[in-house]
Amino acid sequence: MKEKLKFKKILIANRGEIAVRIMRTLRRMNIRSVAVYADNDEKALHVSMADESISLGSGTLADTYLNVEKIISAAKSAGAQAVHPGYGFLSESPLLTKACALNGISFIGPTEQSIALMGNKITARQYAVDAGLPVTKGITGNPDELLQNAAQLPFPLLVKAASGGGGKGMRIVRNADELPQILESTAREAQNYFGDGTIYIEQFIENPRHIEIQVLADHHGNVIHLFERECSIQRRYQKIIEESPSPTLSPEVRQKMGEAAVAVCKKIGYQSAGTIEFLVDAQLNFYFLEMNTRIQVEHPVTELVTGVDLIEEQVLITQGEPLRYQQADIRQCGHAVECRIYAENPSQQFMPSPGEILAYREPDTENIRIDSSLNNAATVHSQYDPMISKLIGYGTDRSEAIRTCLDALKNYVIHGIHTNIPFLMAVLQNEAYLNNKISTGFCDAHLDTLINRSLESEKQTDHEFIAATFLLHNLNYQSLEGIEPANVWQEIGYWRNDMEIPVRVGENSMTGKLQNHSSGQLLIEFDNKTFDLKFSSWDGLIMQYKQEGQSYQAAVSKDAEGRWLVQYDGTIFNCERLDELNEQLDYGHSSAVTEEGSLFAPMPGKVIQINIIEGQQVNRGAVLIVVEAMKMENNILAPFDAFVDVINVKKDDMVDAKTQLVHLQPIVKD
Repeated sequence: MKEKLKFKKILIANRGEIAVRIMRTLRRMNIRSVAVYADNDEKALHVSMADESISLGSGTLADTYLNVEKIISAAKSAGAQAVHPGYGFLSESPLLTKACALNGISFIGPTEQSIALMGNKITARQYAVDAGLPVTKGITGNPDELLQNAAQLPFPLLVKAASGGGGKGMRIVRNADELPQILESTAREAQNYFGDGTIYIEQFIENPRHIEIQVLADHHGNVIHLFERECSIQRRYQKIIEESPSPTLSPEVRQKMGEAAVAVCKKIGYQSAGTIEFLVDAQLNFYFLEMNTRIQVEHPVTELVTGVDLIEEQVLITQGEPLRYQQADIRQCGHAVECRIYAENPSQQFMPSPGEILAYREPDTENIRIDSSLNNAATVHSQYDPMISKLIGYGTDRSEAIRTCLDALKNYVIHGIHTNIPFLMAVLQNEAYLNNKISTGFCDAHLDTLINRSLESEKQTDHEFIAATFLLHNLNYQSLEGIEPANVWQEIGYWRNDMEIPVRVGENSMTGKLQNHSSGQLLIEFDNKTFDLKFSSWDGLIMQYKQEGQSYQAAVSKDAEGRWLVQYDGTIFNCERLDELNEQLDYGHSSAVTEEGSLFAPMPGKVIQINIIEGQQVNRGAVLIVVEAMKMENNILAPFDAFVDVINVKKDDMVDAKTQLVHLQPIVKD
């Protein structure tokens, strides 16, 4: 039984939204928070929000957020009594747990033994087998042994990092030819992100549901579960939409899964918050998948339906307090749906989209919770996970929670980079999703439909109305921003020949006939369609206005190249006046064509592997260079048969999307 403690200061060994979320609970508990940060995170929200902050210096993740020695040193110098690891990074590292114990610092999480036993997927599987739990078939060993023994399992296979999590270090293999390269890349990714290159293979079950049980266990032998979360909506094995309760489970299966999760935790003497993950087939048979010995990304949906602050319970458990709840106290009330907001472009195979967020505004919607790494415009760095925030909607039932999420997503303003918000909206409106016809393969099965729907919203919106909205702002923005007119023509208005203004909205060009323009009002005609708009308010980003007595709103900002962005009803439109010169664009080079054979990185990142030498002959499709960005490996492929002319980078170089990595000389065939 653990001696009771009382923490006054806790160091958070993490960054981003989870660090901010932990700080909010600590502030409510009157516990001071200490942030740590890599130098490129110096201006991050978690740093400014903390009571104290300590730099981890610069360099790779291994030099900063994965550096146990620096974390412990920071905790000691700040006088923190405990360390909260959040999720990811060192959250399931026995090394951090051991280092905390050796330095008299409490680790807010399970014991080193529990992490070693259940945090490693291989030992967790073996324990589950010994305990009689149903598991999928799998094999372990080094990459050579896995390659040799893979024939024991039928394809498709799933290659997984033993210490992985969050969908990282996981790849599906559908034929034997792919296996060697995937074993190598998965082991390398596992080493880079988790400090452990151990991998294993298991049979991949097509189209299961992914359902997990949240548990809490104290140091007094008490263990409870807080019911389940449905986590089946995934892309690249990364969850993107979670909900609670699961719309799938029967009361009987829900009870059995909860009891199984509690039994596993009692068996190993588990303490702290944790999650038991299961695969569930069409007949509602469930199979142990893994245990996450940490707080989960998706924990807010459980908090909303149970009313339990899981971070607070973690802190109290670590202080030696007995659980404040018994199993009978836990009830599921209402329904919660979580949408993960990622910096990525779904229409480009979910390519991460790091860069500068130029405008940021969270929706002001009832029954919405937002856990975010931002509170203003900021930089999304390429070396970190691309998740920006989590939007969680609550309702009396599933339909209401979904509608709440949709309304909020439409008004979530993130300008300057691509995000998956249109894709999330497409999922939430998909008939199969609404009817709970889902599985972990849902996004793959419906990908084209979801991508097309997210793109169709732009095409289906009245572009002339968007043009009128844009001009209402454009013709008034100087006065809105308090800018003095540069000349008399700007002061009296843009009255030109025939009072016509050419505008481009997206790919569509049109000309509006200006019939009346006075302060805050615009009467304009496009192809015999007249818009009479009246300005209501402007707060620097959101414009409220009316047409024929009906109220509308749009978010308006400028991108990095001086083009206007107008967000209306969840869709962002690129708008510009064709009668004005954009001084921020280099028109002399705007139509330059990339030279054939020049290959570039798809986004800013780090060169981690070069497979070629100058003068080498390569075939179309060969992997030439591997660039790591936002916890993903991006293979730079040869687009045609060629000779390697020039290699402009070396391993460990940091590159951006404008860096020519390699130049190829095409092989001309007779």
